[in-house]
Parts: sequence; structure tokens; C-alpha cells
Amino acid sequence: LNRLVKVGKIQRLSRGVYALPDADFSEFQSLAITCLTLPHAVICLISALHFHDLTTQVPKEIWLAIKTNSRTPRFNQFPVRFLWYSPKALSTGIMTVMIDGVPVKIFNPAKTIVDCFRYRHKIGMDVCLEALREGWRKRLFSMDELWKYAKICRVSNVIRPYLEALV
Repeated sequence: LNRLVKVGKIQRLSRGVYALPDADFSEFQSLAITCLTLPHAVICLISALHFHDLTTQVPKEIWLAIKTNSRTPRFNQFPVRFLWYSPKALSTGIMTVMIDGVPVKIFNPAKTIVDCFRYRHKIGMDVCLEALREGWRKRLFSMDELWKYAKICRVSNVIRPYLEALV
């Protein structure tokens, strides 16, 4: 592989991840590379909002959910922020999308919005409300779906007034 990289037949994208030099990548290439390197992590919060087009913010780091009590993985390719989730919260609401031919695990829009309310002190309440309004406007989820994830993530009392205001 090193000889192929030196000759220019392939390019090294990350540790253990290579591509052809003329490969065409999407704007979410960093998510695909991150998920190849860290297969047990799930894309969450601002990164998931950006992927689902629910925010005007462009994340400066990749937000990843990992299991509680797992050690922080080493990853130096891109700026990454890890959040630790309980096994139940980590296993619900996951969808797999193909980005540049790579299967990427990402939370669905409803679970992402509930997680935003859960971590509202880290990302800001304005981001939560913008995502909720935009997702509801685009009809990406139902109230029942939001409520189900809110109970799992234990933020039902926090999100209730905002859901009542939407209806």
C-alpha cells in the first residue's frame, strides 16, 4: 500500500482507509471516513442535524455517540467530539445511510431532535428549537415518534411544552 501511495495509484484518506486519486467524494466524506475508522460510533447532534438539513449551522467537529463506560477512541484525522450514551439510548433511532459507498450509522431526525433537547446546554436552545421547527415543517417525523424517543432519553418533561406549542 505504501508503494501504491508513493507512486500515486491510490491516496491515503485515514489510517487503514484508501481511495483512488480521482475518486469523487460528497460533502459528507468526513462522516464516511470517521465511520470506517470507528464502526461502533453513531453520528449524532449537530452533525446529524446538518446531514438531515435541519440546521443552518455547519459543524466544525464531528459529533459521535459511543456506549457509556467505553474509553475514548483515538482519532486524529478530523476534530471529533464524543458523547456517551446508555445502551438503550444508543441502540434506538439508528438509520444506516450510504455516503460515498460506505454504510454510515446516524440517528434519524426525530431521535436527533430529542438528543438536542437532552444536550441543550452543550449546543444551545436556539439550535434545538430551529431543528424542531424545521423538522416539523418538512414532516420528517410524527409527534408520537418524538414522544417515544423523549421517554427513552428521559427528556419528556423538557420537550413537552415545545411539542404542545407546535400542535
